[in-house]
Amino acid sequence: MAAIDGLPPLRDVIARHGLDARKALGQNFLLDLNLTQKIARTAGPLEGVTVFEVGPGPGGLTRAILSLGAKKVIAVERDHRCLPALAEIADHYPGRLEVIEGDALKTDFEAMAPEGPVKIIANLPYNVGTQLLINWLLPRQWPPFWQSLTLMFQREVGLRIVADESDDHYGRLGVLCGWRTEAHMAFDVPPQAFTPPPKVTSSVVHLVPRQNPLPCDVEKLERVTQAAFGQRRKMLRQSLKSLGGEALLAKAEIDSARRAETLSVEEFCRIANLL
Repeated sequence: MAAIDGLPPLRDVIARHGLDARKALGQNFLLDLNLTQKIARTAGPLEGVTVFEVGPGPGGLTRAILSLGAKKVIAVERDHRCLPALAEIADHYPGRLEVIEGDALKTDFEAMAPEGPVKIIANLPYNVGTQLLINWLLPRQWPPFWQSLTLMFQREVGLRIVADESDDHYGRLGVLCGWRTEAHMAFDVPPQAFTPPPKVTSSVVHLVPRQNPLPCDVEKLERVTQAAFGQRRKMLRQSLKSLGGEALLAKAEIDSARRAETLSVEEFCRIANLL
């Protein structure tokens, strides 16, 4: 495949640096540079934008983001074997790529956010993707430090992110994402696009923060959704019994015979606000 930037093909980079993908790190390398550009373009215009990336690996998505004009990419990579390959990209784009070796789950992205627009674009490692998303949904202040999230997940997780009460995939993640963002599935990525191919289809999800989400205490919302979806097949009078059950639902003007998957985000927030 023709390079997008004059740098060597990713297969050559991987072979030269001995970068076999490691299952323990949730690695599946995306080598199709046309596809990585499609992911980056899903985030919208990147000129003047600082982009946070997690798990760049050999740098396929990193290269796409930089080639599309991002002001800077700050990439967090846990695998020290990938650092020499990323250093070659940094040399090709002087001053525009900063690589931090570390664990993204322990990284304070909000504290690192510079002045000006920030977007997060990442082919997330499967084993930490959901927790990273939740961390970005719960920053110290809202609206958050980021303008958008463009993230790749297993398709099953992507469906949970965009689900609402009309959908079988609706659960705690759908409530949290629906409360604070507008989320949609952008496109699917087949297993054969990766090296090595995972056993599942992946999906790119794009999330934009709601500037004025419904007023709600996140800890209370977490308690309500945990209780409700922890026993999702039971009526709310039973699943929310420990939080007030019938009396709480009566105050919220919600039928206690309903089940968790039938409640809208607004109704969950109403219950949480009455705790």
